[in-house]
Amino acid sequence: MTVLLQKAFERASALPEREQDRFAQFLISEIDDEKTWEASFAASQDELAHMAKEALAEYRTGQTRPLDTSRDF
Repeated sequence: MTVLLQKAFERASALPEREQDRFAQFLISEIDDEKTWEASFAASQDELAHMAKEALAEYRTGQTRPLDTSRDF
């Protein structure tokens, strides 16, 4: 365990039990969400690479236009 994580747990352990449980649930949720995101991102690499190649081909053949950042979407 890192020093910083140890400090965080020490501070959290001083909280009331209800707050400790909320903190623990938040932390678990964040870790699970990160794992889900990483798996989704890894699974989509082929499709993302294909989309990037298509976008570059469209750019090279003049089929794109600059993004108008002055407009609200």
